Amino acid sequence: MNDLPNIVADCLGPIDPSLYASAGDPGHKPRILLLYGSLRPRSYSRFAAEEAARLLTRFGAETRFFDPHGLPFPDGAEADHPKVAELRELAMWSEGMVWSSPERHGAMSGLMKAQIDWLPLSLGGVRPTQGKTLAVMQVCGGSQSFNAVNQLRVLGRWMRMVTIPNQSSVAKAWQEFDDHGRMRPSPYYNRIVDVMEELFKFTLMVRGRSSDLTDRYSERVESAEAASRRVNQGRI
Repeated sequence: MNDLPNIVADCLGPIDPSLYASAGDPGHKPRILLLYGSLRPRSYSRFAAEEAARLLTRFGAETRFFDPHGLPFPDGAEADHPKVAELRELAMWSEGMVWSSPERHGAMSGLMKAQIDWLPLSLGGVRPTQGKTLAVMQVCGGSQSFNAVNQLRVLGRWMRMVTIPNQSSVAKAWQEFDDHGRMRPSPYYNRIVDVMEELFKFTLMVRGRSSDLTDRYSERVESAEAASRRVNQGRI
């Protein structure tokens, strides 16, 4: 708890995985990838994601970040570009994600969208995002808004992710973080605690059941039709 000075220790007990995990749970620490949407040295979306990672680590998760410096625009490079390959490998590794974006001109940042656009729905026969959990957050330069998190929810649904109900939006972010990039105590910080606690629990609930939860009738029909065509071609 030394790295969580804002936490009231008596109000944040440990999370018992056995209450949420399935019989097929892999047993390792939940793997969470965190993406942020600004390249500025003093990036509030990165600061918020770092606070989220500290909390997730406290709950028992393994966290990794993707540094978007050097990531090309979508279609501006081949998929084997080192930064694209790194991002996709992290997506494959993860069992859940946190997307933290600034709101710019009433929308998520272009950098945030670019990272998501580089994640394909299918990669080598594997879906890197389908059935994984997602938490969405945004930081605002002015009054509180929910435009970015609403857009991130749409993208999460499009990427076939299980986006948790809770979310975080930090208003006037420039006054919510100290000179070291640490978040000051506030209801905004408490909401991030809520969101990460929920993400951790949902990831435990979903990851061992992901294949069953994403088993779709339409895809089973397509697979059956493809198998039938292969059999019929073999008889010609």
